Amino acid sequence: MEILPEVGSVEAKDPLAAALPGHSLAEDNSKWAWGQPPRDVDPEMVLKSAIDSLNTPRVKMEMIKLIMVGVSVEVLVEGYIMQGFQEGRFNPDIGLLIKGPLSMYIANIAEEEGIPYKLFENPDALEEGKMGDEKFLTMMKQNNPDMFNYIRESMNEGIRRGLTPDAPEDKNFMTMEKESEE
Repeated sequence: MEILPEVGSVEAKDPLAAALPGHSLAEDNSKWAWGQPPRDVDPEMVLKSAIDSLNTPRVKMEMIKLIMVGVSVEVLVEGYIMQGFQEGRFNPDIGLLIKGPLSMYIANIAEEEGIPYKLFENPDALEEGKMGDEKFLTMMKQNNPDMFNYIRESMNEGIRRGLTPDAPEDKNFMTMEKESEE
C-alpha cells in the first residue's frame, strides 16, 4: 500500500500544476491593488511621503534596528518599493525614480546616528562590471583603431619629451624604514 503525502504539503504539490506562460496577461488583475491605477504618480510626492514616514519615531527606530543587525540600505529601499507597488500606492517606474534619493536619505540617517551601515547587499556591487585597462585597450585596438593609435602616439610623444610615469614604489619594511627617517 502506497502512502500518499499529506494534502497541502510540499511533497503533495504537482510539479506540472504551474500556471501557463502568459496566464497573467489573460487574467483580470483589477482585483489586486497593483492592477488599478496608482494613487500617486508624482515621484516628488512619493519621495516626500516616504521621508515623512521615516521621520515618525516608531518607523525610524525600527529602521535603525534593521540597519544595526546588518540589513543593507538597498534591501530596505527595495522592500519599501515592493510594498508600495503591491499596495497600489505607486507604479514600479516611480519606485525606481525614488530609489537613489531614498537610499541616500536612509544612509544619512545612519551617518547622523553614528551607525555603521551597508549601502549594498553585495559588498562588491560598485566593482561589478568594471573593465580592466588591458581589456579596454584590446577592445579599443580592435573596434576603434584610430583612437587607439591616437592614444598610443600621444603617450609616445610624452615619453619622447621625458614625461615618463613614475613606477609605483614597492612598499616593504626597507622603504618604511627609509620613510620614517625623513
